[in-house]
Parts: sequence; structure tokens; C-alpha cells
Amino acid sequence: METPLTMMRTLLSFTALALALGSTAHAQAPAPAAAYPAKPIRLIVPFPPGGGTDILSRLVATKLTESAKWTVVADNRAGAGGTIGIGEAVKAAPTGYDLVMGQKDNLVIGPWLYKNLPWDPTKDLTAVAHVAYTPVVIATSANSKFKTLADVVAAAKAAPGTITYGSPGNGTSIHLAGDLFEKAAGIKLSHIPYKGSNPALMDALSGNVDLLMSSVPSAMAQIKSGKLRPLAVTSAKRSSSMPEVPTVSESGFKDFDVSTWYGVFAPAGTPATVVNVVNAEINKLLATPEMKAAIHAQGAEPEAMSAAQFNTLLKTDYAKWKGIVEASGAKIE
Repeated sequence: METPLTMMRTLLSFTALALALGSTAHAQAPAPAAAYPAKPIRLIVPFPPGGGTDILSRLVATKLTESAKWTVVADNRAGAGGTIGIGEAVKAAPTGYDLVMGQKDNLVIGPWLYKNLPWDPTKDLTAVAHVAYTPVVIATSANSKFKTLADVVAAAKAAPGTITYGSPGNGTSIHLAGDLFEKAAGIKLSHIPYKGSNPALMDALSGNVDLLMSSVPSAMAQIKSGKLRPLAVTSAKRSSSMPEVPTVSESGFKDFDVSTWYGVFAPAGTPATVVNVVNAEINKLLATPEMKAAIHAQGAEPEAMSAAQFNTLLKTDYAKWKGIVEASGAKIE
């Protein structure tokens, strides 16, 4: 029979053992993961500096750095209609530290335009946050004889194929907006593709091409300065940045509606927790008067979405634009 002293010693031994085991378990427990982001984030820009995608990308990077106190660095990786930059993002580790500013050109048109691209945007990327959308603006030099879209249509009907228009490249959504306008108006224009928005803009200003098809952000500075005359926008409703400029639909071509969108994507497999953090921060940013004003100043329309809503938009447009690309004949091998 145990004495009170023996019982006390036994109890103390068990207590010491329990404390030791608890201490060991605590020491071996994995440390919690560092909060995201724990290092700088690269935002790949798949187009050259100065275009609409670049402008919005740098705006997002700068404002996230200011408001969320993250370090976000915009990194231009241009070429092949934006598909090179997307390809680089697809290959990146799905950690949330390599993001890309995608848009309609490289995600829902490029895959139908370029033969055998090694990635599928609906499978190899994760939609993170929609940023903005913008119509295409049909513009001309301030010195041009064209004062309205009706002037262009009349001249094109009188001399088919003699009116030229520049775009950021063959098969971009902006080029295809021009192709769709030709079909809607029953006219024939001559498309001059450039390697980016700025070269097309410069030639339009100098009169080397009669018309410019451009995203509004790319052309806004020259429109504001009076050097470029906007004739129409291709969206269903007028641009809030240029409310005096009619839509193509208002100009006599009912139901014409072509816009492009911009948004942040991550490599497939990026953790949902990271996607949700980035989505929340960008949506918070888009709700601020300062960010709204900054995006409007570039001629774009800010629009927040959940990651799921943005993913649905990607898949819907991806299917829709296959037929448009095929009908245009704009194919790059």
C-alpha cells in the first residue's frame, strides 16, 4: 500500500512528464506561415511602356504600394500581342509573388490568333481581380478633314480601301473592333498594324494614317491636348471621361458594343487565401474616390468584381471571341 509520501512523489512525476511532453510538442509544432505578402510582388505588364495596359498596371502598382504598404513592381514583358508576358506568368511559381495584368487582347483573342500557344488562360491562370474596362476610341488628327464618323463612312464608301487606320497590332481587340465596325458600316478600310499603341498614335498625329483605333487610356493625353479628335467610342454607352463623344451605336450603327477589360491574374494553383487577399485589396482600392478619379482620368471605367465573377467573364469572352477572330481572318501562325 502506497504511503501519502509515495503518492505525492508519483503525482509530481506525472506532472513533470506532462509538462515536458507539452513543451516538446510546442517546440515541434510548425511555425505559422508568414503573412502575405512577405516580400515584393512583381506585376508583369505584357505590353510596352506607354500603352493602356502599362498605364493601368503602374497605377495599380503605385496605389497598392501606397495604400496597402506592399512593394509592387511593374515589369514590362512585351511581345507577340501580349502573349509573351502571359506565358512568363503561366510558368511562374504559384505563390502570389508573380502576377500579371491581363486583358482581352492576350487572354481571349491571342489564344485564337496565335497557333499552338502552350497555355490555356482558362486552365493555366487564376482570375484574381478585375480592374477596369474601356471602349475603343476611333480618332483622327486635329488637322484631319474628318469631323464625324459619318464623314469617314461617306469617304470609305466613295473610295473603298483608301482610308487607313492604325491599331496596336494585328488581331488585338482594338484591330478587331475596327474590323467589326467595317462590317457594321458596310465599308472597306485599310488596316495598318503597329507594334504597340504609341507608334500607331504618333503616325495618326502626323497624318501618316487617316484614323486611329485605340484604347481610351492610350489616346487620352493627346485628346485632352486637342491634338487628336475623337469621332466615336465603341462601347454601348458614352465614356464618362469623354461624355461629349458619341458612341458608334448613336452614330447610326445600332447595338454596336466592343469594349476591352483589364485585370490581375496569377498562375494556376495560387492559394485561394492569396487570391482573396489581393482581390480584397484591389477592390478596396477601386472603391476610393482617388483611384476612381485616376482611372477616369485615363479614360477607363473602374469596376470591381469577386474573383469568381472575373473568372466567369474570362471564360464567357474566351468562348465568344473565337468566332469573331475566325470571321476576321486575322490569324498569325
